[in-house]
Amino acid sequence: MELKGKKVIVLAEEMYNEYELWYPYYRLKEAGADVTLVGSGSAQTYKAKSGLEVNVDTSADQVSAADYDGIVIPGGYAPDRMRRYPSMVKLVKDFFKAGKVVAAICHAGWMLASAEIVEGKTVTCFFSIKDDLIHAGGNYVDKEVVVDGNLITSRQPDDLPAFMRAVIEGLQASS
Repeated sequence: MELKGKKVIVLAEEMYNEYELWYPYYRLKEAGADVTLVGSGSAQTYKAKSGLEVNVDTSADQVSAADYDGIVIPGGYAPDRMRRYPSMVKLVKDFFKAGKVVAAICHAGWMLASAEIVEGKTVTCFFSIKDDLIHAGGNYVDKEVVVDGNLITSRQPDDLPAFMRAVIEGLQASS
């Protein structure tokens, strides 16, 4: 398995995009990673925009970036809710500072801006929030996936195959 021994967090909150949470979750598991679903702590179960539910394993204040190799932040409107919880924002920032994989798709760029890790980075996101990333100091480009160091960003569900190839490559390269 290409990610055997790797531990990855996938974040969850209300109004997540079901494709952007479940596709990475199962792709990472298929590759052999140990995947932990982490919520804000506001609930045990969160609903997608479609109503699909996800039960999380734990909350952001109960995990540490030191124990994992990477973090995936799905989009939808969940990132706007996630960034209201300091423990979730701190977790993303801690992964970034440690040089570990931080992967954000679609509206997840909001979490990157709130974690103050966009400045000087080349990023992409869903077009409607590009101004937020530009104002946070990022260099926005319209590409299906952008890798800038340990930061991996993507635009939308259609980009998930390219996004996950980049995430898996990033995790494989991490020590």
